[in-house]
Amino acid sequence: MKRKNLIRNILIVTALGIAIMFFTNVIFAASTAKITVETANLRESANEDSRILVQLSLNDEVEVLQKSGNWYEVKTKDNVTGYLREDLVEVSGDVEEVSNQENNTEAETEEPQEQETTETSTESTSNTRIVKENTKLKIVPTINATDIVEVKQNDEVIVIETIGDWICVESGTTKGWIRSDKLMTLEEKAKQDEEAKAAEEAAKKAEEEKTQEQSAKTMYANSATVNVRKEASKDSSIVEQISLNTAVTVLSEEGGWSKVSVNSKEGYVASNLLSSSKTQETVTSRGSTTTRKSTEETATQPETTTTVSSGKGATVVETAKNYIGYSYKYGASGPNSFDCSGFTSYVFKLHGVSLSRTAKAQYSNGVAVARADLQPGDLVMFGPSVAGINHVGIYIGGGQIVHAANASRGVTIDTINSGYYNNNYVGARRVI
Repeated sequence: MKRKNLIRNILIVTALGIAIMFFTNVIFAASTAKITVETANLRESANEDSRILVQLSLNDEVEVLQKSGNWYEVKTKDNVTGYLREDLVEVSGDVEEVSNQENNTEAETEEPQEQETTETSTESTSNTRIVKENTKLKIVPTINATDIVEVKQNDEVIVIETIGDWICVESGTTKGWIRSDKLMTLEEKAKQDEEAKAAEEAAKKAEEEKTQEQSAKTMYANSATVNVRKEASKDSSIVEQISLNTAVTVLSEEGGWSKVSVNSKEGYVASNLLSSSKTQETVTSRGSTTTRKSTEETATQPETTTTVSSGKGATVVETAKNYIGYSYKYGASGPNSFDCSGFTSYVFKLHGVSLSRTAKAQYSNGVAVARADLQPGDLVMFGPSVAGINHVGIYIGGGQIVHAANASRGVTIDTINSGYYNNNYVGARRVI
């Protein structure tokens, strides 16, 4: 009898074990999701303003824990748990959905704690900072506080203490409050100056090489009579007249005009009146000579055929290419790392053009450009819609853009004629 009871107990335990394993597998069978955008922010809570825990790239896979409203709670392969918006992922399998009220209650509970931590984290320091731009010191650390004194860009101030996003500094004999994002360290200033100088030298070198290449170019007058003018204007005085097939040395080109040297004189010729090869002449039966263009036709022809913007756009592209291989960092705008809109803002700023900070905001800069009319230097935007623009790059020609792609690829070149960028193309803007 005891043996039968023992066997029966063993069978019961075995059956219970199998049942537990079965139900455990059912319970823990997780749904998965794949990232469908170039870069997705995994946030601490289901809120656009919550802290970013990590950035995920296109096609990364995560485990879906539950859904709350238009947010998914997910876990990455590195066991980081956070929230992703539903429009950033493609989910496979069923997902448990919880009420928004429960999630909002948690968010409301956590937010005051974070705020309290920020407000009580007062740190005393005593070091030097550099002012990034002209601003005014406040009597207390709030935006609407009374101004005390103005501090200038590149002024040095001494840090007294820090409260949240505000820093109490001493400028001369005056103490006041300034936002931390208006200051940088001496090391950051030195590095910024070094990077700016390197970028300026690179742009200058590229321009010099372009000028040298152009200066070695020989062109030929393609009309019976061509005027060499003192200035780059058809109303400027004539310094020399040259005939058909006269060779000139092109020193530079800009705005549809070529600066040339001919017969020991320098002046300007409309670029459309010059050709890279000589014009063929034809002799008639009466012995007279005809040319491809007559003097009268030359006089009525427009003298400007190119635009300044196309040349500047090409220069912007050359500058942008100098940063290929630099790292991607969310919220960074140079000079050593960038996010997508930080990269475009930084490059255009080097050419005197100020852009809005985000990709979506940059869609309101400049003028709209049809996809068929894209030129080097145009901004190209991507996303599920105009309202959902989440990426921007600089068009370089040939259906390609240079852009700060994501954390794994950094600044690189991609085609917009296939794949993700072709499917999520929103529009383009010309800002230069």
